[in-house]
Amino acid sequence: MSRLDAVVFDWGGTLTAWHDIDFHAESLALAQAVVDVDHEVEVSQARLHAANQVIWGRSRDHQQSATVADLFAEAGLDHEPELLTAYYEFWEPHTLTDPEAGPLFERLHDLGLKVGVLSNTIWPREWHEGFFRRDGVDHLIDGAVYTSEIAWTKPSPLAFRAAMDAIGVEDPARCVYVGDRLFDDVWGAHNAGLRAIHIPLSAIPPEQVGHTEGEPDAVAHRLAEIGDLVAAWL
Repeated sequence: MSRLDAVVFDWGGTLTAWHDIDFHAESLALAQAVVDVDHEVEVSQARLHAANQVIWGRSRDHQQSATVADLFAEAGLDHEPELLTAYYEFWEPHTLTDPEAGPLFERLHDLGLKVGVLSNTIWPREWHEGFFRRDGVDHLIDGAVYTSEIAWTKPSPLAFRAAMDAIGVEDPARCVYVGDRLFDDVWGAHNAGLRAIHIPLSAIPPEQVGHTEGEPDAVAHRLAEIGDLVAAWL
């Protein structure tokens, strides 16, 4: 094994615990931001739910990124960003950073490694940064890429390259990616030249499983195990 420069983490289901989500309730929360008075909430909810499936299908099949605004556009609905409060409040309980993340990030820094984040998300950067700041780990992250800001999603190699650029590292062979999905995170990382650690704690819905499942270089059943795995590679 060559020397390592960085460890990059997925967010949902990796740095946060996996939660089964009521997507009907999520769409209802989204519908509170609709400003088109010609549509009842239930109609808007149904259109947003269908649009959500389309948006994430494009991510899975074509690695095409999207934003919250793109979601409403796909549903044919106008929205007011300031009215996304109900949607934010719906998700907020599911955004708590694993308590083991902070000590792990500190240990990786002590090993001379940079810490990055690469998340497939339609949410704006300020939401994610706010979650990390709330949980006291924002200062331990050297760089982050949220796919709402770039053209690609995982498993595109271009998404992994963007994350490497964000933390200032060049050689993918000297980077490790940690994630809970065998397609997006493990196969994607390997396809981009990175090593991969799988955290198999998420119940990935069948419609979100991609065309290939990668074989990880290592498996961790909690974040605290990753420090020892990486240290062994050094």
